[in-house]
Amino acid sequence: MLKEEFLKRENDSLNNVHNEIQILKSLHHNGIVRLLDFGDHGSCIKPSGRLIPDLVYITMEYVPGGLLFDLCQEMGAMGEDAGRFFAHQMLDSIEYMHQHRVVHRDLKLENILVDKNMNLKIADFGFASYKNIDCLKSYRGTMTYMAPEIKEGKVYKGTTVDLFSFAVILFIIVQGIFPFKEARKEEYFYNLILTG
Repeated sequence: MLKEEFLKRENDSLNNVHNEIQILKSLHHNGIVRLLDFGDHGSCIKPSGRLIPDLVYITMEYVPGGLLFDLCQEMGAMGEDAGRFFAHQMLDSIEYMHQHRVVHRDLKLENILVDKNMNLKIADFGFASYKNIDCLKSYRGTMTYMAPEIKEGKVYKGTTVDLFSFAVILFIIVQGIFPFKEARKEEYFYNLILTG
């Protein structure tokens, strides 16, 4: 939930919430968290008994297993079989999004939920873009998962940066560690990948 007064101060925040709602309304896939309800006149009662009115809210399906991030921390390196199992699910969801002209732009372990049967669901579409996905230039994402073209301020294809983030996630699932701190030529491990 987001306070309306916060959103009034931050136009970007309000745009991100409306963007996320529009995108989630258009996506219907088992590997993407479902939108159940949304509105801008929500309220909640704090433990102190104080009522907070006029909250913007998005209600999504409950996914009982938690974050893929937590699973990776608990399990460590899960190996190639687990990598294939999760890669298939992620690629199916990413392909569906891209076919519907949606790019996430912030794929990371913390934005992927795991249900009780180990099925993955992509969540948090606040930085996502739709329709215009081939010629983007805004700085979006999380540093350790972010494609180099975003960091360098270049125009980029949203589908390409989603696949870059997917590859980072897959490496973490298989190896139990990040492949590099960030995708910069000056970063030792990233440079090893570039130079072979």
